[in-house]
Amino acid sequence: MKLLITGMAGFIGHAVAKRLTGQSHDIVGIDNLNDYYDVALKHARLAELSECSDVRFIELDLSDREGMASLFADEGFDRVIHLAAQAGVRYSLEKPHVYADANLVGHLNVLEGCRQQRVEHLVYASSSSVYGMNGKVPFATGDAVDHPISLYAATKKANELMSHTYSHLYGVPTTGLRFFTVYGPWGRPDMAPYKFTKALLEGDPIAVFNHGDMSRDFTYIDDIVEGIVRILEVMPQLGDATDSPDSSTAPYALYNIGNGSPVALMDFIRAIEKATGCEAKCDFQPMQPGDVPRTWADTEALFEATGYRPRVGVEEGVQRFVDWYREFYEV
Repeated sequence: MKLLITGMAGFIGHAVAKRLTGQSHDIVGIDNLNDYYDVALKHARLAELSECSDVRFIELDLSDREGMASLFADEGFDRVIHLAAQAGVRYSLEKPHVYADANLVGHLNVLEGCRQQRVEHLVYASSSSVYGMNGKVPFATGDAVDHPISLYAATKKANELMSHTYSHLYGVPTTGLRFFTVYGPWGRPDMAPYKFTKALLEGDPIAVFNHGDMSRDFTYIDDIVEGIVRILEVMPQLGDATDSPDSSTAPYALYNIGNGSPVALMDFIRAIEKATGCEAKCDFQPMQPGDVPRTWADTEALFEATGYRPRVGVEEGVQRFVDWYREFYEV
């Protein structure tokens, strides 16, 4: 197949490209290489992919309407894995317009490209953040998600609504994946696993929000990638009318993609302590605006669709991440 991976210099995009190389696909990746976090890490990911003869990279911003239209028209993609977005809950409090450009305008440009070029299947990244103030756990895609508590979450919910519209009006098969706290080698520097590991190795304190009373459905990158690759082959079909928010008469699907087993934040910190051999200096702080105390994914629907369940536990995953961090930064 000819595949487009948006956000290929990003954490998940890089990992998906690595997983799909060597399988007779023609893979094109785009990224705008913005400076939300260290651009050198993005270039290092791309450098690793540059050794793959079936992978090409094009620097392009999702919000470039003409550039995106030309890309789709020139390349003729069979399927699209749309992972590019402006990430981060807290950053959306500081730079809201960046989220509108990348996550709203950018997503619309991807949808329009898929419509115009009759792409077979669009798989796109949503987020567990859409669950917002939902108090029911585990979070299920059939739950209502009408109360986001960050602009980032609101843009991801908007992506799901926009995708359904294109599935209904134009028959574009779309599958949204609500990611739950992805971590592992090549991970993002703005996320807790990276921040905590860096701080412990350098002897600095770590900010522990809500005084440590938090839990996350930490999901190792390899498990996320396997889920993405498998769901790419599961085409949404026209369905019967239902009352559930996650199903439709349109060729539209929505899944949680997570570990399905939440881990207390303090237990995760202990796993990093064990992997690094360093003791954490915890700076306990109140809950941050836009954050939620816990996440927990109901992943049964994804398992039924793909036959895959996550396999990497937290201690193993953290050790792999710390080993990568030490090697990459030579510490």
